[in-house]
Amino acid sequence: MSDRLKSLARAGVSIWLDDLSRERLETGNLADLVKDSSVVGVTTNPSIFAAALADGERYDEEVRRLATDGADAEAAVLALTAADVRSACDVLRPVWEATDGVDGRVSLEVSPTLAFDTDATVASAKELWASVDRENLLIKIPATTEGAAAITAVLAEGISVNVTLIFGPDRYREVMEAYVSGLERARERGHDLSRIHSVASFFVSRVDTEIDRRLEEAGAHPVLLGRAGVANARLAYRAFEEFFSGERWESLAADGARPQRPLWASTGVKNPAYRDTMYVTDLVVPGTVNTMPEKTLEAFADHGEVQGDQVTPHYAEAEATMAALAEAGVDYDDVIAALEREGVEKFVASWQELLKTVEGQLAQAGPR
Repeated sequence: MSDRLKSLARAGVSIWLDDLSRERLETGNLADLVKDSSVVGVTTNPSIFAAALADGERYDEEVRRLATDGADAEAAVLALTAADVRSACDVLRPVWEATDGVDGRVSLEVSPTLAFDTDATVASAKELWASVDRENLLIKIPATTEGAAAITAVLAEGISVNVTLIFGPDRYREVMEAYVSGLERARERGHDLSRIHSVASFFVSRVDTEIDRRLEEAGAHPVLLGRAGVANARLAYRAFEEFFSGERWESLAADGARPQRPLWASTGVKNPAYRDTMYVTDLVVPGTVNTMPEKTLEAFADHGEVQGDQVTPHYAEAEATMAALAEAGVDYDDVIAALEREGVEKFVASWQELLKTVEGQLAQAGPR
């Protein structure tokens, strides 16, 4: 087992893999990563499944059966992805049991085309929860305004949630409010709060990509490049610390509720000039999740460093960075709005690509 990854886990960071495929499952690769690389969770999204289904012959038999049964593309996608996530949940069940449900989690996303439809998101979340039928599942819901209402409603049903596409602390506070409101409603309905879990996926590298582009267009001093993503995430963690305190939260905690853990997402470095482990090393803090593409996981196993808490001692530095960016002409609110909009658009495009891939496979497998 990688000593560097073990050190990261000992520092209180849960290591999740941002990838899943049937090949990983059937070859035992995922089980090996759990055993040898301290991986304790898995996240997925439409892009990941589109790549897996496009490249993997291991789906052919099931696609032929679905074609024979007359399944359309959306029904086939549900069947194929639910099967993979169910199997991944089973691989990670021992972790789930050993951590009292905190880790050993696998995430499956509702269709991003529903991001602005609360009722349809709730209905889809319930369908996915029933289809996978594993308690260590997390349903991914985007952090739009409509998504926040859906998060509350889904949690009230006792369903665990991964909130995705969070870019700014203001939206993050809305997500935490949606989580606590959902727990309060779940308690009213008699659910066991200790069995309801959630993570809030705060995206990191995309913030740098967008702000760096604007800085370069403005001819700003290069010292500011590559600093926004980490600073933004550190301030998000401060918001987390502030929110999960006080009488309201303590009342829920007394009834078994767990904090909604921050999850650092989009932690693969986009700019090759930056340290390839920066979004892991610089965001080490206990009680968080870091979901990594395999390339980042391997890089950290090879040369990543754990230097203690790299978040809470750096709030003043993070504030100074964000102030310097504003002085350089970066409109932070516009950046966050653009990232939220583009985030949904990219997931919708990936979802459409996934449907197109499966439509083609169904047509090829059907009667000739």
